[in-house]
Amino acid sequence: MSDKLRIIKVGGNVIDDPAALSEVLHSFSKMEGHKILVHGGGKKASEFSRKLGIEPQMINGRRITSAEDIDIVTMIYAGLINKNIVAQLQAFACNAAGFTGADGNSILSIKRPVKPIDFGFVGDVKTVNHPVISQWLQDGICPVFCAITHDGNGQLLNTNADTIASELAIALAKEYETELIYCFEKQGVLANVADDNSVIEKIDSSKYEALKNANSIHDGMLPKMENCFHALKNKVSKVCIGNINFLKDETSVHSTLIL
Repeated sequence: MSDKLRIIKVGGNVIDDPAALSEVLHSFSKMEGHKILVHGGGKKASEFSRKLGIEPQMINGRRITSAEDIDIVTMIYAGLINKNIVAQLQAFACNAAGFTGADGNSILSIKRPVKPIDFGFVGDVKTVNHPVISQWLQDGICPVFCAITHDGNGQLLNTNADTIASELAIALAKEYETELIYCFEKQGVLANVADDNSVIEKIDSSKYEALKNANSIHDGMLPKMENCFHALKNKVSKVCIGNINFLKDETSVHSTLIL
């Protein structure tokens, strides 16, 4: 039986709430075995952009990453947010180290094609260097990945953190029994966005299509769900969506995705 690995992606609203983030990181630090944390930080990057007089440009909830923007998101994701998370995990006796996809050539991406929309310096994951990441895990390091990758030619790229988590899980499933957990402020996927207690505990492909057609899920949850099913189709053993309670107790209410 291969070793178990859990990959936790922390949602933006948790990142923006210091108390909630500290609680998540404390629970994460207590998890036994191999683990990886993935985070973004778009709201904080947008706040910093506005302070510099640069208004963020969004299309369908996705950031247009200009030459100025890639500098800002790199500073915020790979610098401010990533190093604060690493420092807090060290305070909780978790030997974390922060990475972009450029570090160790761990995540290589290609710049998203211009048509039909030019998203700028946005990357789509091409390959994950799972042997080097596995070596870090075997050396007792807990990797913390931010939402920055590279193209192999010296260019950093802004990359969706949900996608990074999914692609890490898929690549490392070659060596580990891999679980992917998306942790955000809600208990799971909601049947009614106005009712926090309307958690759908089991979602298969058919249920997902029905929810999409009924417009019950939309915006940021759509790409998240696509990443969930993409992971399941590529030998990731378990995919869940939940909140801090699930990190503390896996019997608490949450959503489990199944094929």
